[in-house]
Amino acid sequence: MMFKQAIVRKPCKNFQFGISTTNLGKPDYRRALLQHSKYIEALIKCQLFVIELKEDNRFPDSTFVEDTAIVDKEFAVITNLGAKSRQGEEIAINDKIKTFYDNIEYIRKPGTLEGGDVMKVEEHYYIGLSNRTNKEGANQLAKILKRYGYSSSTVPLKKVLHLKTGISYLGDSILLVSGEFKDHSDFREYNRIKVQESEAYATNSLRINDYVLIPQGYANLKKQIINFNFKVLELEMSEFEKLDGGLSCLSLRF
Repeated sequence: MMFKQAIVRKPCKNFQFGISTTNLGKPDYRRALLQHSKYIEALIKCQLFVIELKEDNRFPDSTFVEDTAIVDKEFAVITNLGAKSRQGEEIAINDKIKTFYDNIEYIRKPGTLEGGDVMKVEEHYYIGLSNRTNKEGANQLAKILKRYGYSSSTVPLKKVLHLKTGISYLGDSILLVSGEFKDHSDFREYNRIKVQESEAYATNSLRINDYVLIPQGYANLKKQIINFNFKVLELEMSEFEKLDGGLSCLSLRF
């Protein structure tokens, strides 16, 4: 699917208070703003029209817009975020999505679902079961997807925060996999690029149209991706990494 536009949201002044499981220290707000502006430049280079939402200081994690919605060609699903401190982020996203989609579905309580746990591979969706996405949320999404002609399956997570922390689809039957997904039976049919443990963060790379966006500083993975004839754009992501955020987390592409 060729993407035409993306929704992003600038990091807010309370960004440093976002949820973190890393030991990388507090993010630097000014540096995060700079990295975010470079991210937007990269999206524009990928031929996307970028819609930037206003920051919201009530939600330190609100720059990670991917978790708030699933967007496909003919429909969007507004999620119910699993982290309590993030519930409410989806309201502004919903308002913006309404200007692009007639068909909008919703994940309802007690279901929880975050977009970082949802990976589309051609006509099939993989849904990660995590601390943020529960079985009820996954079941609700599966029913919605079925109505629109898509199949789906669930993938219980062992270690990673979100499904797409450890696996990414680059198109053309190529997956980036690390950690628990390297030899996972659900993904054996694909051409897998196995990411070494020291570069595991870069597993969350992002294919947008003619480019693959990867975090800066992961030379081995960069080589592996270039070997598959992809054009690569490298982006500094240090401040988002401190809050468990990756490249896909920062935008909704459709």
